[in-house]
Amino acid sequence: MPLNFDPYAAIGVTILLVLVVIAAMLIIAHTIGPRRSGPVKDSPYESGMPLLADARRRSNIRFYIVAMLFMLFDVEVIFLWPWATLFHRAATTGATIPMETGEAAGKGFLLAGMAVFFLLLLFGLIYEWKKGAFRWD
Repeated sequence: MPLNFDPYAAIGVTILLVLVVIAAMLIIAHTIGPRRSGPVKDSPYESGMPLLADARRRSNIRFYIVAMLFMLFDVEVIFLWPWATLFHRAATTGATIPMETGEAAGKGFLLAGMAVFFLLLLFGLIYEWKKGAFRWD
C-alpha cells in the first residue's frame, strides 16, 4: 500500500518557500547593505544608553522573582484557550464533554472548574503579595 503524501505537499511547499525567502533576504542584505565600522559603531549598545558597568555584575534577586512570577501567571493563561473553546461549544450548542468516569460535563461544570482555577491563581497572587515579593524597597 503506497503512502499518500498529497496532504503534506502544501506544508512542504510553504516551508520551502519560507526558507527561500529568508535566504534571499539575508543574501541581499549582506551584498547590498552598508558596511560602516568605527569606535562608535563597534561599541556595545544598550537601548541608547552608554554602558555603565560590566554585564556580568550581580543583580538583585527581586528581578528574578518578579520574572518567575510573571512567567508563572503568564503560562497559566495558556490554559484558558482549550477551556474557552470547550466552554463556548457547551454554552452555544448545549453539547456536553464526555469525561473518563462516563459522565458528561456541561457548561456549569466547566464554569465551576475555571472558577476553582482562578481562585487558586488569586490565592497564589495574594500569598506572594503578602510575602513581599512585589516590594521594591
